[in-house]
Amino acid sequence: MSLVKLTNFECHYEFENFGHDQVIIFSNSLGTDFSMWEKQVDILSHHFNILRYDTRGHGLSTNDKEALTIAELGQDVIELLDQLQLEKVTFCGLSMGGLIGQWLGINHPKRFEKIILSNTASKIGNAEGWNARIDQVAKNGLASILEGTALRWFTEDFRNNHSNEVDAILEKFAKNSLKGYCANCAAVRDADFSDQLQDIEVPTMIISGIQDEVTTVEDGKFMAKRIPDSRHFELNAAHLSNVELGEEFSKYIIFFNQH
Repeated sequence: MSLVKLTNFECHYEFENFGHDQVIIFSNSLGTDFSMWEKQVDILSHHFNILRYDTRGHGLSTNDKEALTIAELGQDVIELLDQLQLEKVTFCGLSMGGLIGQWLGINHPKRFEKIILSNTASKIGNAEGWNARIDQVAKNGLASILEGTALRWFTEDFRNNHSNEVDAILEKFAKNSLKGYCANCAAVRDADFSDQLQDIEVPTMIISGIQDEVTTVEDGKFMAKRIPDSRHFELNAAHLSNVELGEEFSKYIIFFNQH
């Protein structure tokens, strides 16, 4: 694991070279860090060199801004790739990471072999809801939204049968920087790529969770209809589908990479 000084922050990342020709970069969801991709590393290390990073204001990546934009977070990815001299990679982002992926596909298509947009939408939620969350967290801390987060992120079956795993993820969530979390909430709040999806020329796979009430299957279908070279798959999971169904999620990436 390493820290690199980018223009606007120190980025915490891990690049694992498994001796392959292809590189995949993983972009975390709001309130998590790059450890959310552990299950993918175990399986995809046989196919890719793997780059994971903590989005600005998450994990060990720093942030000094009150509000961020998806464009800024997307430019962070390009700068990280430049620092590591990675010219062209496959991108996989979940939720907020999927918004970053859309921005990258629209603005920097030549840097990406393929893009995976998981449990995301061209617009996630509405301003009223995001502003209410920012206010609640600013006043009462992240612990005040732990229960609701667990309900959104995981199905009831997964919460009941994998409670230790859920607790570990929520413990990390509660330790997030308040400033970083709120700044990234603002980025998600202000993002809307609904009218630009047709400009994504990179081959794209969209993964939706059948039980995801945050970014629904319908959201996935909306994107798939508008992104020219795209395909859409569904997993019987809630919002963090890559955690709930790690093997199935990874197999979709392998399939997409080979076809």
